[in-house]
Amino acid sequence: MKTKGIILTMVLCFVAAAVCFAADAFTGTWKLNEAKSKLAGGPKNDLVVYEPASDNVKITVDGTDSGGKPTHNEWTGKFDGKDYPVTGDSSGDARSYTKIDDHTLAFTNKKDGKVTITGRVVVSADGKSRTVTVSGSDSKGKKFTSTSVYDKH
Repeated sequence: MKTKGIILTMVLCFVAAAVCFAADAFTGTWKLNEAKSKLAGGPKNDLVVYEPASDNVKITVDGTDSGGKPTHNEWTGKFDGKDYPVTGDSSGDARSYTKIDDHTLAFTNKKDGKVTITGRVVVSADGKSRTVTVSGSDSKGKKFTSTSVYDKH
């Protein structure tokens, strides 16, 4: 009888954990929908993956730079507004995310302590798409704004 109770408790814990991760609107794989996006030129993020990493979130981004060469960057941290290291991103060495609500994140990229990019990620109410709006300055100091729309896969 105790064995059944222990097994049932373990199963319920796994189900609860799965429901919590499924309820997170950001978790999953997102593919760029270029037809719906208004890209400013330059780098393009084609595929973005949000996944749990222990008590953090890991975000992996694959895309192309302005010359068409592949890019890859990774960030692991919390949505708590604190800077965490980012690797492989030419626009920054640290990134922070702040959770505004269940469907909205604000983020900031920094390089050598200086803000290079700010943006917002908004997941649709049905969870099937997300829109990322980015503002910043390129390597030559020219200001830009870009809007990328992603579909969940």
